[in-house]
Amino acid sequence: MSFILPQPEFPQHTEAGGGLHVPADAGVSRWVFGDTYTAKLTAQLTNGTLGLVEASVPPGGGPVAHTHAHEDEIFYLLSGELEFLSGERIFTAGPGDVVFIPRTVHHRFRNVGIRPASMLFMYTPGGAEGIFIEGGDEPEAGKAAQMWGPERLPQLADLLVKYGVEVIPEA
Repeated sequence: MSFILPQPEFPQHTEAGGGLHVPADAGVSRWVFGDTYTAKLTAQLTNGTLGLVEASVPPGGGPVAHTHAHEDEIFYLLSGELEFLSGERIFTAGPGDVVFIPRTVHHRFRNVGIRPASMLFMYTPGGAEGIFIEGGDEPEAGKAAQMWGPERLPQLADLLVKYGVEVIPEA
């Protein structure tokens, strides 16, 4: 099952020969958990097949542990290092590493280093990227993303249910 969102504004995307070209500076950016997420491809743009998100994760950043009921998630680290929780396993991933998290597996990532990390991640099928678009904060030029604490989770409760995301505290 996938969720089809109203198409976000991608003013610079162009269709070429039946494909889709999204320039480097295009996409919908939001601040979530102190991170900056830019939806580059959404379920709406890919006929539900995938969502692609570019992430910048500052030291201390990353989401709380959670599961996705409907999507598998694939992470590709571009720079920096992130600590991942996948089920019961905790490990560090660095540039060039790929992490695959099947749907329903308890997971999170966290930047425990001193430098920002960047990565691309995909949802298959697409749809879960909508939680960032709908629930994230609009970025402000010249400012850093604000870290979110547990007080923000109740504000996201309806979106978490809508997108099949369950927050599960770590043991």
